[in-house]
Amino acid sequence: MAPFYRSWKLNSNLQPLFMKYFCWLICVCAAISCNTNHYEYPHVMIETRLGDIEIELYPKKAPETVKAFLSYIETGLYTNSSFYRVLKAEEMPTDFNTGVIQGGIYQSKSDKIGKIKPIPHESTKQTGLSHTDGTISFANAGAGTATTEFFICIGDQLTLDAGASGTADRQGYAAFGKVFKGMKVVRKIQNQNSHGDRFDENIDILRIRKL
Repeated sequence: MAPFYRSWKLNSNLQPLFMKYFCWLICVCAAISCNTNHYEYPHVMIETRLGDIEIELYPKKAPETVKAFLSYIETGLYTNSSFYRVLKAEEMPTDFNTGVIQGGIYQSKSDKIGKIKPIPHESTKQTGLSHTDGTISFANAGAGTATTEFFICIGDQLTLDAGASGTADRQGYAAFGKVFKGMKVVRKIQNQNSHGDRFDENIDILRIRKL
């Protein structure tokens, strides 16, 4: 006698119903697969009133920096924060401008900054990262003083790397990730009205969440 799985057949009256269910099941599985992100590195979403910015983080290269950033996200520290500072070359066309946008809790929850332990400085010399277009990095007032404020590079900003002239101590800033999607939003933020290095109106960060 043949094994049952070789001789199994559907009742002819049930075949259309089975095929309909089978097709539905394939569609559901495909939808779930498409909506499930499989990334090699952790990703976070910065949700702003001008659009979303998806960031890829590099914990293997900058473990202490990424750990601190994720801990702030998990506690909701960046909820209702803002981008408030901008650097750009005024003489350059909008679509080709370079510079940085800086954000964090400085304008919304500044009383918390002094209570947060500084992050050990992981320089670009240590991590092998560089302040290229789309890089996210922590702002500081000197190596080992970074806490919550971060910036995103528009165009390559290699003078911010360790050993370059962008900081007095030549230790540079601590890069720890890069924009994965949303550089149009970054540029849109940069191009908001500003005077000096401040936006006329802060750009609200609604929240930052881990994907």
